[in-house]
Amino acid sequence: MSSRNDTTHPPSPWTRAALAGHLRMLGLEPGDAVLAHAALRSVGPILGGPDALIAALGDVLGPQGTLLGYCDWQLPDEVRDAPELRDQIPPFDPLRSRSTRDNGAFPELLRTTPGARRSGNPGASCAALGGRAEWFTADHALDYGYGPQSPFGKLVASGGKTLMLGAPLDTMTLLHHAEHLADIPHKRVLRYEAPLLVDGRTVWREFEEFDTSDPVVEGLADDFFAEVVEAFLSTGQGRRGVIGDAPAVLVEARPMVAFAVHWLESRFK
Repeated sequence: MSSRNDTTHPPSPWTRAALAGHLRMLGLEPGDAVLAHAALRSVGPILGGPDALIAALGDVLGPQGTLLGYCDWQLPDEVRDAPELRDQIPPFDPLRSRSTRDNGAFPELLRTTPGARRSGNPGASCAALGGRAEWFTADHALDYGYGPQSPFGKLVASGGKTLMLGAPLDTMTLLHHAEHLADIPHKRVLRYEAPLLVDGRTVWREFEEFDTSDPVVEGLADDFFAEVVEAFLSTGQGRRGVIGDAPAVLVEARPMVAFAVHWLESRFK
């Protein structure tokens, strides 16, 4: 009999039902709102491909639950290097603009799933699918898009969760919300211009937010999010498990953010 580690036979694909069972064992429940980060290759072969994983998440969450993904949007580098191309840059359109490739394939797959919605802040945009998708994506603040008026703030306010499905812990985007909330000095602030599609025409707008491309203040490791999450898990909060072949972590958003805010403030105040 072959096993999943047997290199002489390809592993059997994971089914939608099996993945749903793993998600339930990890602690995902009907009615949950969950922001998911997924490294799809780490899950292993899936019968039906990544759409079956999204469907499995929907099976567990049920009609009242909501699945979210962090899309982001990348302003082309050419606009900085060749200002004369400014008028040729396609504007950000929540309905059509692709998610940045840096976040893997999962957010774009979620965004393009029938019924999904996407929030209107370009760099902090999230896709949502399910019972409260419209609420999570509506009225996303254009400045400081990781603050309370964002899908991240709403996830905390509504008692949602964050799932790391094979994704590195230092990619837990929810912790940018903690960076926003933490009362610490010398936060890096980013100011830039980007084009938006407004009533069918391109409008360039100035944006301001805390810089999420680097740690929000000097003196932190580039991957300090992973340190924060590991410290949180060491307190007995959150759960570890396996989804398909992928190591997974599930945490509640509110205590995770509160822990991260305290972690930051205890080091810099």
